Amino acid sequence: MLRIHVGHSYFLRFDPKQWERGKPYPPLATIQVAALLRQMGHAVSLFDAMLADGVGDFEASLRATRPDVVVLYEDNFNFLTKMCLGRMREAACRMIAAARAGGARVIVAGSDASDRPDAFLAAGAHAVLVGEGIAALVELIERLQRHPEAGDDWTDGLGGVATLTNGQTRLTRLGALPPDPRLAGHPAWDLVDIERYRAMWHERHGYFSLNMAASRGCPFRCHWCAKPIWGNHYNQRSAEDVAAEMSYLKRTFKPDHVWLADDIFGFRVDWVAEFAAQLHAADGPVPFTIQTRADLISERMAAALGQAGCAEAWLGAESGSQRVLDAMNKGTKVADLATARARLGKHGIRVGFFIQLGYLGEQLDDLLATRELIAQTAPDDIGVSVSYPLPGTKFYEQVKAQLGPKTHWQDSGDLAMMFRGAYDTDFYRSVRDLLHEQVAIRRAEPAEQAARRAALDAQWQALIAGEGAHRNPNAASPPPAARHIALQLH
Repeated sequence: MLRIHVGHSYFLRFDPKQWERGKPYPPLATIQVAALLRQMGHAVSLFDAMLADGVGDFEASLRATRPDVVVLYEDNFNFLTKMCLGRMREAACRMIAAARAGGARVIVAGSDASDRPDAFLAAGAHAVLVGEGIAALVELIERLQRHPEAGDDWTDGLGGVATLTNGQTRLTRLGALPPDPRLAGHPAWDLVDIERYRAMWHERHGYFSLNMAASRGCPFRCHWCAKPIWGNHYNQRSAEDVAAEMSYLKRTFKPDHVWLADDIFGFRVDWVAEFAAQLHAADGPVPFTIQTRADLISERMAAALGQAGCAEAWLGAESGSQRVLDAMNKGTKVADLATARARLGKHGIRVGFFIQLGYLGEQLDDLLATRELIAQTAPDDIGVSVSYPLPGTKFYEQVKAQLGPKTHWQDSGDLAMMFRGAYDTDFYRSVRDLLHEQVAIRRAEPAEQAARRAALDAQWQALIAGEGAHRNPNAASPPPAARHIALQLH
């Protein structure tokens, strides 16, 4: 039996935007791996960075647990791990160095490590798992179990594992594999300090939310979406099993809300209908939030989600310009967004739009089409980012030659352009702020709305009038087939 300390490096305190937002979730993939290792017969402890104060807390946990092996397994259900945030990479490298100094074998897995293993190996990791990496992790742990005093060759001969030999990275990539069935079963919830999460949620929001996932992966092929963990594989658990887990969370931890962290929740309407039936046959649903696609929201899907207890659905809207959606290979129509928003709203489901600014070839008229989409469909909330070129995507290959020394954001509020978009970073930050204000006005007191709308219109007019000062002279010219719309306010 090995002493294995499982952890991750997403410190909420290192991400000011998310700390202010104050909606922390336990590291789902990390505690799934902890459960698997415990099933293999090992003594497993957890370091949960989410609410920790800093790397010093991890160092203290090493002194307390004295592990034989440290497994830093990032939570691949946390979309922020795909962004490879600089502050989290720095934290991971410090954690690796501390574990190595304490004599532990160190294994690392995550989106950033899969894309750029060199940084983690240089920090002292013995092995970096590329992709989900469960098969390789199991083999590495079994090797150490059989030969605990093995030398540096304990990592040899495994595909999908990056190692450092004589200063050179050795890696045989296997390509994206389907989700590993060995992660079936409930995560190791008992290792999580649930009450600390509950306290922060109640302090910030007056209710408590927990997370779970009904599936792993996504079958769609958007050009900008990085998929270093599962590629285009998609694996969905049975509706009965997912309903049973939600019932378990409800009985055991009494959350007021559940965040279903799937990239695409539900996918098939028959599955969602069965999920709703299973929940009602047990002790009833907990209100939950999902991510999905507009083109999946049929009338029957919206009704089934309502029956299951869905309180909020976030749609990957991305843009109000069909030309931009087509360039992204999104596979949806602008009209789908309006239809989905109406169908979900009819069943009392709040709707959020994820919006992406600055995609390759996007111009001012496309940005204004996005503003018009939000005005016409009136989503309950929006999340706004700029296009982020991630390794392994077609988008990254298109802009790779334009990338400078800044290859990743420091934290999720960075919002810096890293390629030559049509405008500079300040312009997109201004558009973001105006779009958020456009949504916020609808939640304001009626007496305030007219004045705020007038101020917003003036700000849009000023931004449009001064856009030339923010235009990137080296940006690609708009394609000749670009659709133009009037620039006046609606």
